[in-house]
Amino acid sequence: MGNPDSAVNSSLEPIWLSLAKRLHAIASTGENFTSHVYDRERYAEIAVIASQMLAELADTPIDRIPDLFPAYAKGYATPQVDVRGAIIRDGKVLLVQEASDGRWTFPGGYAEVGLSLSQNVVKEIQEEAGLEARVTRLLGIRHKASHAYKPDIRDFYKIFFMCECNHDDQPQSGVETTAAGFFHIDELPPLSTGRTITKDIEAALAACQSPNFPVFFD
Repeated sequence: MGNPDSAVNSSLEPIWLSLAKRLHAIASTGENFTSHVYDRERYAEIAVIASQMLAELADTPIDRIPDLFPAYAKGYATPQVDVRGAIIRDGKVLLVQEASDGRWTFPGGYAEVGLSLSQNVVKEIQEEAGLEARVTRLLGIRHKASHAYKPDIRDFYKIFFMCECNHDDQPQSGVETTAAGFFHIDELPPLSTGRTITKDIEAALAACQSPNFPVFFD
């Protein structure tokens, strides 16, 4: 028999947080697909236990857990999708200051239903930095829990794109941001590490300098 922890051992987040998220996903999928009333009760009980673990491990009030998983028991549980756009100008990277935590990140957010990935990125850059952007290439995809982001009770795929805009256009804050600007890698403001980490910025700068920079994944 294989190691039950093998699917999460590569994660950088705490092992028990990874296991609680996995239990919650199993409960969601099982409760949706089972037709047996007793199995449904068991999956529901697993979900309650997993929610209690998530609340404790992530320091989140338990009454908020259902709001963070709005699709619970409505289908096969899958990671959520976060899209981010990187714009480089004169060797500096565009960052926006999040109103929620006062820290800085690539513009971006949840991918919305009905829009392609590039349309989502363009929309986020317009809303958060006031710039009309164009997507030029895929930069890479990261599994959030497998890298040094702030731990999250939800599971995410983070998809990064290289973008460009008119050189003379100046960024400005939006509804969910309080400031926007271009920063040199040696003068980065405090980052919102649940959204963007230094490694993401370094990758964007490297990709800007080299058209052959490989797309990263995992």
